[in-house]
Amino acid sequence: MEKIRNSNLLKLLCYILIPIIVASFILSIIYVNLKGDYNNLGIKKEEYLQSEDFADQYISDIIRNVYRIGQGYTTIENNGFYDKIDEHIYYDRTYYNNNVTASLKFVIINNNTNDIYTNLKSNDYNEIIKEFNKKEIYWNYENGNIDTNIEKINKDNIKYMDLPINGLDTIENFNVYTYLDKSSFTYSNTFEIRNILFDTFNKNPNLADVLIPVDVILLAIIASYLIWSIGHSKNSKEITLNSIDKVPYELWMIVCTIIFSCSIMIAESILLYTDISINLVLSTLALGYIGAYISLAIIGVTTIKRLKAKQFFKSFLIYQICKKIKDIITNKAEKVLDKSDSQKKIIIGYIAFIFISSILGVTFFTGISFLLLIGLWILVLYKLLEYNKKLNQIKYALREIYNGNNDVNLNTEELKGTLKELATYVNDVSNGFTNAVKESLKSERLKTELITNVSHDIKTPLTSIINYVDLIKREDIQDEKIKEYIKVLDQKSQRLKKLIDDLVEASKASSGNVKLNIEEINLDELLKQVIGEFEDKLDEKNLIVELKLPRENVKIKADNRYIYRIIENLFSNISKYSMENTRVYIDLIDTKENIILEIKNVSKEKLNISSDELMQRFVRGDKSRFTEGSGLGLSIAESLTKLQNIKFNIEIDGDLFKAILRWDK
Repeated sequence: MEKIRNSNLLKLLCYILIPIIVASFILSIIYVNLKGDYNNLGIKKEEYLQSEDFADQYISDIIRNVYRIGQGYTTIENNGFYDKIDEHIYYDRTYYNNNVTASLKFVIINNNTNDIYTNLKSNDYNEIIKEFNKKEIYWNYENGNIDTNIEKINKDNIKYMDLPINGLDTIENFNVYTYLDKSSFTYSNTFEIRNILFDTFNKNPNLADVLIPVDVILLAIIASYLIWSIGHSKNSKEITLNSIDKVPYELWMIVCTIIFSCSIMIAESILLYTDISINLVLSTLALGYIGAYISLAIIGVTTIKRLKAKQFFKSFLIYQICKKIKDIITNKAEKVLDKSDSQKKIIIGYIAFIFISSILGVTFFTGISFLLLIGLWILVLYKLLEYNKKLNQIKYALREIYNGNNDVNLNTEELKGTLKELATYVNDVSNGFTNAVKESLKSERLKTELITNVSHDIKTPLTSIINYVDLIKREDIQDEKIKEYIKVLDQKSQRLKKLIDDLVEASKASSGNVKLNIEEINLDELLKQVIGEFEDKLDEKNLIVELKLPRENVKIKADNRYIYRIIENLFSNISKYSMENTRVYIDLIDTKENIILEIKNVSKEKLNISSDELMQRFVRGDKSRFTEGSGLGLSIAESLTKLQNIKFNIEIDGDLFKAILRWDK
């Protein structure tokens, strides 16, 4: 499903199909409407120019023109279409220039005024009228009589037609001469358009009935898919917003509205007022249609993405402006009302005090009283600033304590009231911290000395025990039981010696009583060296080391002896606690910001313990304590890393143990 959802090719196909299906749907609706009209008129497969639909359109245009003249719409000033070119002659220039109906030529004579209205340019209309009935298609009305070769609107059939306005009553005071000039037909001519649609309908009478439901289903499927998939990509599981989606929403609305409006206007102008070739017109109309579609598509896609990303309202320019204003006001207010800057608060409060008291002073006081008010202002300001100065002394003392400087002592004799009480508390807190730190240092020093002294006292007899055990081992002892006892003594004494050494080292590391020799170290070479030294122990458990190093050598600044001890402790734990026949993963990663060493292994025992507990002293992953080890390895490693400013942490995921060392560059 994710592949389908993230497929750019499928989305592109949907974007291409939408305008095609919409165009098919619109044309199908037109076909359905025409089908109803033509069926009602009883039209089958006859020629359009002999159809009732053509006759109805023809006579309707005539009657509407005569009606406008009869109502007085005879000049441009009277909302008409005519320019007066002679005493009794009016020329319809707008009607003539309109390609929709320009092929209908007419001369209309008002019998009461003898005014002539026409869309023909000629100096002798009487000669033209004589030729009207010689045209292929004509219709004349003279003195109440109809002369035409259009069968559907002859004198016998016209009385049964449902004519517009008042029908023939509208033209009873006029003589009307008309004919259809087929030579002026263009693709945009009303009669030509209806003729094309009529022919198309007759050729495909059931096409629309099939296309409409198919188009609706396809549009529903495509729309559902796009709503589901828009905003998703292969490279991200989150909604992906591009540069288009970051443009303020109102700007896109304005741009797309302009594109849409211009596309519609251009298409309409071409349809109504041009007579260029049909191929060029169709191409231009297609471009207009595509322009309108693209504008709607941009708005639709960016709206869906912004809604999914929950950024719709945030993408409005007005929202960003309001947020910017709010942030500016908030920042200014925070700076003014910042608790750490009490002096500003006092000054603002004091200005407010002056403003209010000034109004009261002007209202109720005059002369000497106003001078006393000014003196009061000065006194109040002095007291406020003095109070703020002493308050700042307490604030600075608390800041010093917070930063670790406990040698702070405020003079309480200079303070009064609440400020004196606060200063007393600060002094007590400072003295308490000082005493606590001294006690902590004393306790840590005593603990370190105790561990060192006890370890030394134990180490002396332990060394003797080890030496005597070594001497006994050299004797030729035949008794197998005694040999076993000596072996146990040797193992336990060596383990006790290791424990004492680790304890002393842990104590020194935790107290910081270690001298560091910082130098540049080749870390990848150090890793290879440690792996080589532990090769036998790792082979005993059939542990396979997967070492991944950068192409170039990785160098760090650290104490060579102690960084070796840290890594050695980690490998020692691996050799002791790893499950047999598993892999140990060692990754050395060099980035721009830091160097990371990750060591991962699978634990033999269940690690039902947190990483924090495992870092404590004498805590071991082997809770049975059967294996060798003091439980100090990780604690020592942590202390040594802190001394060298190395970030060290461990992660436990089930039986997977992961140690991470991080050096900042």
